[in-house]
Amino acid sequence: MRREQVQSEALRSIGYDPDERVLEVEFESGDVYRYRDVPPELHARLMAAGSHGEFFVAHVRNAGFDYEQVE
Repeated sequence: MRREQVQSEALRSIGYDPDERVLEVEFESGDVYRYRDVPPELHARLMAAGSHGEFFVAHVRNAGFDYEQVE
């Protein structure tokens, strides 16, 4: 999945597959996680957020999405 670089202390890049509704997040540590069944609106809000890291924690990480580490 192609990811877009973001300006964040915690996140390095973010990708999204709208057909599969999969959000892929690369952290500054280099770890990459995929979150399943993420609505496209949530991805858009994440990309538009003033703080990608804070938005991610509040609306993705603690929201109960199934996820897996891929790298």
